[in-house]
Parts: sequence; structure tokens; C-alpha cells
Amino acid sequence: MSEHFPGRKLRYYLTIPGPCPYLEGQEERKVFVHLPPLEAINVNDQLSAIGFRRSQNIAYRPACPACRACQSVRIPVKDYSLTRTDRRIVKRNSDLTRHFVEAEATREHYELLQAYLASRHPDGGMMDMTWPDLVAMIEDTLVRTHIIEYRLEGRLVGAVLVDALNDGLSMVYSFYDPQHMSRSLGRFIILDHIAQAQRSGYAYVYLGYWVKNSPKMDYKARYKPLESLTDYGWLPVHSDDS
Repeated sequence: MSEHFPGRKLRYYLTIPGPCPYLEGQEERKVFVHLPPLEAINVNDQLSAIGFRRSQNIAYRPACPACRACQSVRIPVKDYSLTRTDRRIVKRNSDLTRHFVEAEATREHYELLQAYLASRHPDGGMMDMTWPDLVAMIEDTLVRTHIIEYRLEGRLVGAVLVDALNDGLSMVYSFYDPQHMSRSLGRFIILDHIAQAQRSGYAYVYLGYWVKNSPKMDYKARYKPLESLTDYGWLPVHSDDS
């Protein structure tokens, strides 16, 4: 795999086994690689196409010996049409304003993230995230990345960290105000990025990993069409798979 990348060959590492955050009773293990400073953009593009995700200047993907439940998924945006539910969600959030900002953390981001985690993921590992951790997550990068903010009458109600790849938008992490659950902000943010990708000529929106039957991850199967990375390349996820 590394022979396709320019410059020096990449060195891969394995994490030690730990409890799986998605499937009870399973252990997770990841393979990861440090993005080379002079080639980070190109390498991140190519690794994303084979199922890696970025965290700061590291790219990783699952390498669990006893489980292959995590599937990298992406939406081919050219073929995506809004469902009736999608249209309702878009209309419900038509009063929000979208702002493209540099990948710089603010205290406003941090306060929103803390409220989101406390409501949506109170037992998750990110609950311990400090202000310096957020700064590192957003700003410690050498690739093309940015933040999209969503505001209601000037107040921040949603944000997403996004990488611009050569063939699509990769949604690194999104968070939103739990006081606005009726708006379906998480789903709206994805729908908005599908629209952004369509307007910009990108082919895909990368959603990260989908874990079938995991309450935390199963929402990704709602988007049709959807492709998952298999041993035979990217293939459509059919309704009986989701």
C-alpha cells in the first residue's frame, strides 16, 4: 500500500486491544500512521479512499482481529435525492445561517461541545476533553480542513470540523446544541454537506464508520444511496444490509 505514496514509505503502528465503544463484549484495535508533514494532504486523500480516518496528524482505521463490524461509508452525492423527511428537516432549519471559518478553536465551540457530550455521550471517552484537547483536535493539522458553524439569531447551535479531500468532504466531527433536538441538527448538518458537495462538484461525503446494530452509529444507514468499503472496493449498501 505504501508504495503508492510519494516520498518515504509510511510506517504503520498497532494500538493495544481495548474495550469496543460500539459493541458490548468486543475489543477494538486500530492501525495508525503519522501523516508526513510535506505530503500530508496527498497521503490523507489516499488513505481516506481506503477507509482511514484522520485525527489531528494521525490517520487510523480499525484492525480488530475478531470483528469487522466497522465499515467505512460514504454518500455518492450525485445520486442523492432528498426524501420527504429530509425536506422537512431542511425546511425546519432554514432559519439557521451557515458560516465557513478557519480551523481555529474558540471558547464558544468548547462550551457547545461540552453541552453536546453531556447530553448525547455522557459515558464516552471524549467527556474528559479539556480546552487544550479541543484546540489540538481542531488546529493540529497539516491538511485542508475548516469549520462550518450554524447559528440561530447569532448564537452558535451547531458546528462541524470538515476535511476537503480530492474527491469529497470528510466530516471529521460534528456537535450541536442538545436543546434543539426537535430540529434534527445532526441529520441536517449531513444533508447540508451533501448539498455543499453537490454545488462544489465533489463526488462524495465521507461519514466515517458505520456499525450495524450499534445505536450510536446506525443512523448512517438512513442515507441512501450509501457505499461501504469492502474487500472488493466501494460497493452500494443495500436495504437488506442496513
